[in-house]
Amino acid sequence: MMRVLVVYASERGGTAESAGWIGVALREAGLDTDVRPAGEVAALDGYDAAVVGGALYAGRWHREARHFVRRHADALAHRPVWLFSSGPLDHTAEQRQIAPTPGVGKIARRLNAHGHATFGGRLSPDAHGFLASKIAKRSSGDFRDHDQVAEWAAGIARELRGATKTG
Repeated sequence: MMRVLVVYASERGGTAESAGWIGVALREAGLDTDVRPAGEVAALDGYDAAVVGGALYAGRWHREARHFVRRHADALAHRPVWLFSSGPLDHTAEQRQIAPTPGVGKIARRLNAHGHATFGGRLSPDAHGFLASKIAKRSSGDFRDHDQVAEWAAGIARELRGATKTG
């Protein structure tokens, strides 16, 4: 059975939950899938593919996601990789495909990623931290679309299993 590692870097838990949704969708498609925080992964041994996600802050991927890719660049280069970003605090990610930020785009090209998706983010109205609390006053809410995330993951599963998309 094909093994997939879903790795995420999340500050306030929204990206972690989205990674969990990806893991569930991949498992439902018959893939052996682990979902882990980026900082806890020591090696990619035993995994056939990887999905790497990070929260976006001021147009940059979460630091732990960037560090994960740097630490494991050689291993990632030898397996199929998909990337996702989580962050817009509005419904734009549901309305249209959003290109990766320049830094994530550079990572995608370096890894020859099979795909990238940007999903809506989540920010609690009572977010802590100077910048987060300031942003929360005008843009708090949960803008993630579970079905959109699950469908993207199902596409990864179809590609990994060599199936063609139907319907």
